[in-house]
Amino acid sequence: MRKLLSFFLLAAFVAITACEGPMGPPGLTGPQGPQGQAGVNIVAEAFEVDVNFTAANNYLAVFDFQPPIFDSDVVLIYVQWETANGNNIWRALPQTVFFEEGILVYNYDFSKVDFSVFLETTFDPTLLGNDWTRNQKFRVVVVPADFGSRIDYNDYEGVVKMLGLSDKDFVKLEARK
Repeated sequence: MRKLLSFFLLAAFVAITACEGPMGPPGLTGPQGPQGQAGVNIVAEAFEVDVNFTAANNYLAVFDFQPPIFDSDVVLIYVQWETANGNNIWRALPQTVFFEEGILVYNYDFSKVDFSVFLETTFDPTLLGNDWTRNQKFRVVVVPADFGSRIDYNDYEGVVKMLGLSDKDFVKLEARK
């Protein structure tokens, strides 16, 4: 008797789960909601700076953001490392160079109101030649938070392409006095 009851319960379960009916009629269209606020067009900011690192400026240059950037924005800085076949080669900071005397690092930091580019060394920086300290060109890209996870920050070309930037978009900035 138990086997027969189990069989009927199993058959009923299969019959119920296998049932499928026709699609019901579509529901009524609801009322149109109120118009939302106009969207914000989020664009990246791009700057170019030329820096002479000297003992007088403590191998540091500070630049102001006018207006300040958003707390959620990310600042990327690239140094023009070399030129090959007429094309500038940009490298993401920090960049480390090894010398017999020690280590040189081109580095940066930022806040919502400014950013700085500076040299860090494990040796006396006055030993560096002018090709490491004078006329150093940097490109600064302020990346809106919306783009943050979709970019390989080390790929300069990829960053400017993703953000729709071109050479003419880089605004020249002067260091804070």
